[in-house]
Amino acid sequence: MRISKATKKFENWLGKRVPRVQADLDLKHKLMAEQAFTFLRGTYYRWAQVWPEVCPELAKAPEVLAVGDLHVENFGTWRDSEGRLVWGVNDFDETYQLPYTNDLVRLAVSAHLAVSSRRLKIERSRGCNAILDGYNDCLKEGGRPVILEDHDWLWKIANSDLRDPHKFWSKIDGLPIAQDVPKSARKALEWLMPEKGLDYKIAHRTAGVGSLGCERFVALANWQGGKIAREAKALAPSACVWAIGGKGSKRIHYEEILEASCRALDPYVRTRGRWLIRRLAPDCSRIELDTLPEKTDEERLLRAMGFETANIHIGTKCAIKALRNDLAKRKDGWLHAAARKMSHSVETDYEDWCKTKP
Repeated sequence: MRISKATKKFENWLGKRVPRVQADLDLKHKLMAEQAFTFLRGTYYRWAQVWPEVCPELAKAPEVLAVGDLHVENFGTWRDSEGRLVWGVNDFDETYQLPYTNDLVRLAVSAHLAVSSRRLKIERSRGCNAILDGYNDCLKEGGRPVILEDHDWLWKIANSDLRDPHKFWSKIDGLPIAQDVPKSARKALEWLMPEKGLDYKIAHRTAGVGSLGCERFVALANWQGGKIAREAKALAPSACVWAIGGKGSKRIHYEEILEASCRALDPYVRTRGRWLIRRLAPDCSRIELDTLPEKTDEERLLRAMGFETANIHIGTKCAIKALRNDLAKRKDGWLHAAARKMSHSVETDYEDWCKTKP
């Protein structure tokens, strides 16, 4: 099945589960044609479809509750209940029961493609080794949330100019007022407000790549002398359900994976009905590669990403022994070899998309 047909089938499937925002979906199609890295971010459904065919042996590895759509721009910061700034994976829309290798290979492929687009500057095999080293270190340690006050080098990466409060709120204030906001979204946003009865306006937000086309609303209010924002994003079952013909569990695992992982939780991230709701703030957001300081230890950063991946997989306690045994049997270079194969598959689809996109 070619990528254009797979995309149409998936979007039709998704449209039966959540309302589609056509303008955002059109933007997603355009972004997918910009570069292979962005194409990867926007096409997890395709990954879920072809990954078992391209890497059949790895697709039989022990299963964990996995991120699914893991990549190098799926990391960001948030404040925990103690007000500490925490770094880690910040999007679990595609969480599903998957081989642990899925997340590692997808993370490595995203690094490969980021190198190709010059958004990362590291030799590809070194990047894969760094991811695996971090992953193994976390497994040996038993897991540990990444609190930024203990990691000065990561603190500098996380606090770029684009996370400046003035720039952040200027961008949020400029969002267009939303029309036809579902009642369930309003109730979910009001539920997460710091107090009842606050006056607020609701704007439409366009963000991310993979979730573009799904409804996303932001409630903006003034509270105790400053601005606050709460976001509601429509949730649907993982694209893995579509990829296996709709036979798997349609359960949404967002809160489950957060609570199981070794994690300093963001107390403002919740699911409410069909909505993911969370606080938006300058220091509660995703970190994009383009915002990294010019002098960044990218090997160290990828190692931290591997460490955080294990923090999440450790949540599936019943699978850890089998996971360790499987990992110990793998030959040196296995992750780099798999990432090369999957990168080729993604790039082939990307080239086809650029020729045949809607």
